[in-house]
Amino acid sequence: MSTRLENEGVTALLLAGGQGSRMGGVDKGWVELDGVALAERVAARLRPQADALLISANRNLERYAALGQVVTDAAEFANCGPLAGLEAGLAACATPWLLTAPCDLPLLPENLAARLLASLRDGRSQLAVARSAGQAHPVCMALSITLLPSLRDYLRGGGRRVREWQAQAGALAVDFDDAPQAFRNLNTPEDLAALQKR
Repeated sequence: MSTRLENEGVTALLLAGGQGSRMGGVDKGWVELDGVALAERVAARLRPQADALLISANRNLERYAALGQVVTDAAEFANCGPLAGLEAGLAACATPWLLTAPCDLPLLPENLAARLLASLRDGRSQLAVARSAGQAHPVCMALSITLLPSLRDYLRGGGRRVREWQAQAGALAVDFDDAPQAFRNLNTPEDLAALQKR
């Protein structure tokens, strides 16, 4: 299945701008799994699914620039969490569609874009979110860049919750029940150790 919507392009956004508080404050993107940084692993899974790769980061910018074009949170939306990174990505996106994923999902599906975008073909929604085993994975989404004004309005109104904004935007859920481990995120050193043992 094509990752394109009727030959319209898609840009991938790797979200690596978090504080990594549960990982001891380190930049989670550069934590290594079997000798390879998480950001490098996720970037490698996103690249074949998109026409371009953006990296949302707020530190180690030169290092992230080796992976793709870096975008930083706008001053207006500093401390707004992952939605600030999404805003920066949408603002920099040069294609009609944006695919997003966090840097701590090294097993990310290689058909994430294809399946999320397929659900948007009929025009019922402009945003699709991955779900597995009944659990939504809100920062794994595909969305139209036309949602940027809506996101900015939400942030300027004091909103900070990804799921709340997605609900307001009429998000669709797309099931990935055939890939239960694909959305296993590494939030803590214990999570990392458990995956390395496997």
